Amino acid sequence: MRVGSLQMTMKYMTQLNRSYANQTKLMEQSDGAKIHRPSDAPIDYSKYLRYSTSYGENDQYQYNIKTAVSWMKNTDAALVDMSDAMKTVVEKANQAQGTNTATDMKAIASEMLVMVQQCVSDANTQVNGRYLFAGQADLIQPYVLSNDKYERGLTKTLDDKQAKFFSGDTHGATQSGDITQMLTMEGDDGNIYYLNTKNGEVYTKEFVDEGYKEFIANGCETLSDYHENPSKYPELSDPKFGDLGGAITVSDHFDSRGVIKDETGKGKQFSPTVEGVKLTFETVNQYIVTYQGDRKQFSMVKENGAAQPATDSVNASVIDIAGSSIFDNKEAYPDGKYPGPSGANAFNDLLTVVAMCERDDSRWMSSDSKTLANNSFNTVNIAQTVVAARQQVYTDCEEMLVTQSETILEDITTVHSTDVAKLAVEMMTAQTIYQLSLSVGSRVIPPTLADYL
Repeated sequence: MRVGSLQMTMKYMTQLNRSYANQTKLMEQSDGAKIHRPSDAPIDYSKYLRYSTSYGENDQYQYNIKTAVSWMKNTDAALVDMSDAMKTVVEKANQAQGTNTATDMKAIASEMLVMVQQCVSDANTQVNGRYLFAGQADLIQPYVLSNDKYERGLTKTLDDKQAKFFSGDTHGATQSGDITQMLTMEGDDGNIYYLNTKNGEVYTKEFVDEGYKEFIANGCETLSDYHENPSKYPELSDPKFGDLGGAITVSDHFDSRGVIKDETGKGKQFSPTVEGVKLTFETVNQYIVTYQGDRKQFSMVKENGAAQPATDSVNASVIDIAGSSIFDNKEAYPDGKYPGPSGANAFNDLLTVVAMCERDDSRWMSSDSKTLANNSFNTVNIAQTVVAARQQVYTDCEEMLVTQSETILEDITTVHSTDVAKLAVEMMTAQTIYQLSLSVGSRVIPPTLADYL
């Protein structure tokens, strides 16, 4: 087979260009990356893309955690200060149960009012111009304390034993569930009565405060036990004073803050007669706190997996810090028009304690103030515990993410970064081969016609 000079030249040039391309490719890797385009190493390049995506996600999660922890630390600090202020209110409420003059009671009320104002101020805490407790409407001041006083319905907040006794009683009720509060009503006979809004039954103050204990002593642990089988307890008689004829729709008479509706509504017009006694809602003239934020929470995802708004939320909700009451729960709106929690129940309950103390109502202060103040205090303490626990979870996740980040970087280095020592040897080899190829080519390629002439 004859090999012509042109064929030999083309063969040589192909090999020379291939050697030069290899040298150029190695030169590209001198920047530390051995992959610059998918064609360089398709499998490694696909791994590099996945690792880079994971590293970016990891970096975002770490940023989320740092932001979330900062937010929760500020939230925790505000809740701690709020808890301290509420603790003072509880202590003052206990102090107001003793023998005090009207002047003393007004002085105690003034001290408690300052503490409640401090609580409202804490609830309006800002971080970088954003309100902590305003939900996602964090540019709007969430809590506003009124300048004027309003007539708010007076509730009877049951203690644990009372709540257990009255809860679950569905006799004649259209709704079910636990009973923690009743509405206080005044009779034109000068007595106080309590209205169970679930079934419309009215009880005397004496029964709710002390009389129920006789039922428990006779083995009747809940009121529903008696209603289901009254013959089982022959020594006991029906405890209800009267019946308003079924469940009472609280929202017909009060707004979600507990303020009684005016004459155009049903609140002040409502005055039923039960057992010959005309009843009216008892109210207390007090300041009112209104919530202006929304009821949404911030979620900052802390790790891979499905979104978990319940565990990824970083701010305390209005329910967390304010709880709910008989005025602003779903049962108060059976028509389906529930506007959501008022978001200010704990503060308004404390203001009720302040108003009743200022009114020098020693009877109410002795029987109800401690329970009401403690409920608000406990609600904030629970919220603080939840925030602290969630903060710990985020801190633990941050440690895990740091470890993951180091591992991902090692994987990226393996598939993408250059082995400098190996590259140096390969570049020297490629350069030597290229120079040698040039030298050999100058002797092997046949002379041109010009050279011959």
